[in-house]
Amino acid sequence: MNILGIDHLEFYVGDARQTAYFLCTAFGFRICGQGGPQTGLVDQRSLLLQHGDIRVVLTSGLVPDHPATQYVGRHGDGVAIVAFQTDDAAALYAEVVARGATALMPPAEYADADTRVVTASVSGFGDVTHRLVERHGARWEFMPGAIEMTLPEQNFDGDLLKVIDHLAVCVPGGDLSATSRFYQDVFGFAEIFEEYIEVGGQGMDSKVVQSPSRQVTFTLIEPDLSRRPGQIDDFLSWHAGAGVQHVAFRTDDIVTAVRTFSERGVGFLSTPGAYFDALEQRLSSVDLPIADLRELGVLVDTDHYGQLYQIFTQSMHVRRTLFLELIERHGALTFGTSNIKSLYEAKERELGASADQAAARDHAGLATA
Repeated sequence: MNILGIDHLEFYVGDARQTAYFLCTAFGFRICGQGGPQTGLVDQRSLLLQHGDIRVVLTSGLVPDHPATQYVGRHGDGVAIVAFQTDDAAALYAEVVARGATALMPPAEYADADTRVVTASVSGFGDVTHRLVERHGARWEFMPGAIEMTLPEQNFDGDLLKVIDHLAVCVPGGDLSATSRFYQDVFGFAEIFEEYIEVGGQGMDSKVVQSPSRQVTFTLIEPDLSRRPGQIDDFLSWHAGAGVQHVAFRTDDIVTAVRTFSERGVGFLSTPGAYFDALEQRLSSVDLPIADLRELGVLVDTDHYGQLYQIFTQSMHVRRTLFLELIERHGALTFGTSNIKSLYEAKERELGASADQAAARDHAGLATA
């Protein structure tokens, strides 16, 4: 079983064009291809976006019974398909189904004169599925015959985002161990880390599973049901079940990336000044200028292998579910464990501010009624 990495993510969204406009305008993605009834993708519209080596498909259903329409109705916009790149999709499909995955779509081939792509689909967590993708020939071609490429192959050296670093997945309380075991038993992942985190009366358990290639990493999180409800409970309620809480994009220059995206309108979670006041005491040295980190709110953590820098966006959706992370690694292999408390506090401020703004709007509406 050879899972080489994440080939692409497919988001099911209410309006693919509107979501593409945001991702292109704010984060510098480019529309590289499109598909729909004219390319054989019946009852849907899809746009293929790329930034660095990150490929994202945005799909909107055109009819009520399309899977994308039903997904959005239940969960809101979100990651519906995590595609694994492999060197033999048919063999991987047969193996993971034999190990316990539910077969969803048998191997199918998309080909033209220069490219052959084989795909198959199996179950993952919640309503998220896994597409197994085998590619031969011109890598720029995405799915010949189904996605029409609209932008010629280019080398974009100036891209600020490079690859998908990891996905954070929220699961209902009591499902964490079973979900971790599923990825170990079915996909051959290894459980590389586990931790219990307590913040302000809230508690959560987490486990990190990773493919043998180390190119696919899931941080799995469940709420501690014995503690007071918190942000993980909110996500599960607003999302109506398990799902991808955030997608982490790796960058080689987080300071420039945050400045650039902020200027384009991206909102990032704030970090209190006291965090940076204590930073030099907590860490003997920091690779990036602390003044820049303080200005932008970028968090810092270390492990035995080096440092990492990370920051989280505000949620992009009205349900306050999915958000994004930017991460720059200076050798570190972990995920910012000591920053979890800061993230939780920042999210509490964001949610509190949203509630205050909503109350102010309601008050203003009553005053003018």
